[in-house]
Order: sequence, then C-alpha cells, then structure tokens
Amino acid sequence: MITQYNNLIFPKGDPLPNTYFTGNAFLTPLVTRNNNNDYSIGNVTFEPGARTHWHTHPKGQTLIITSGEGFYQEKGKAARPLKKGDVVTIPENTVHWHGASANSMFVHIAITNILNDQSVVWLEAVTDAEYGTAKNK
Repeated sequence: MITQYNNLIFPKGDPLPNTYFTGNAFLTPLVTRNNNNDYSIGNVTFEPGARTHWHTHPKGQTLIITSGEGFYQEKGKAARPLKKGDVVTIPENTVHWHGASANSMFVHIAITNILNDQSVVWLEAVTDAEYGTAKNK
C-alpha cells in the first residue's frame, strides 16, 4: 500500500473499469441520485499516473481535491495542476480529463449533476503524449 493512502478521509473504494480510465482508479460512492437531488457525489482515488479518459458531463461537475497532486485539462487548453484544497467547476458538455501526477496519488470528491438519467459521456483515452505534456508543466 502506498503510504499516502493512510490519511484519506474516505475509504479508497472499489476499482473503476479501465475502459474509461488509464491506470488504477477507485470509487467510494457517497451520495446517489434520489428524489431530493439530481446529482451524485463520489470520492475518487487515483494511483500515481492514473487518469480518466476524455469525457463530458451533460449538466456539469465540480471536483474538490482532498489529497495528493494531479491535473485537470480541458480540450485545447493547457493542463491545470491541482493540489489539496483546490476546487474545479466543470461547465456542462466541456471535453476534459483529470487524474494524478506521475509521482503522487490524487483524491477528489466529484459532485456530478445528472440530466435525463445521464451523468457522463465517455470519449477516447488521454494519450501518453497528452498526459506527458501535462505532467511536464
């Protein structure tokens, strides 16, 4: 076990499918959609170098970084480095990815809005070259 995981707020969670992630990522669901809300909240943990594929959210998403170091990048823009305490508000239908730096785990709480039963549209994988550009910033 990576020692960085010892001080996490929530459990590491269950593995996420590598059909939508490169590397090892995990999810702990915190709040599911119900009659009181049209969003879900989950704690997502990325091992070093792990990242999402490019994707969009039909109704947007907010990330609250709770541990480690990582990146957020919108298609066509420079990657933004992230650390504990940062908050990212992702506009609806914005193509983006997020994940860990090469040398650190990365944990965020994801608040994902749901529109017509859809929360995410998965796209192609972030290439090693695209990730390399981000991690070298």
